[in-house]
Amino acid sequence: MESAELKQFVIDKVEDLKAKDIVVMDVSEKSNIADFMVVCSGNSKTHVKSIAENLVVESKRANLNILGVEGRESSEWVLVDLGDVIMHVMQEQTREFYQLEKLWSEKPE
Repeated sequence: MESAELKQFVIDKVEDLKAKDIVVMDVSEKSNIADFMVVCSGNSKTHVKSIAENLVVESKRANLNILGVEGRESSEWVLVDLGDVIMHVMQEQTREFYQLEKLWSEKPE
């Protein structure tokens, strides 16, 4: 699956579980580990975990290679690494604290 198709697959799967404030960042010029990062929020630990688990289940169903899943235990921030696309599912207060969108949008000096 091409990067753009994979990105849309991820967006579709997190939308299925009503993820909030979905932001897609093209990081292909800034990183050699991924082409896109997708960040979204969940209402609670349970919602965050459900969004991430749905993505994992649907990715396996589509025979996609999952490189890693981190943060399932605390479910404040769950990362799903699909290679060209990295998904961050976060609780709102965690997302506000880390500000990934700001971090990845800043230009290096």
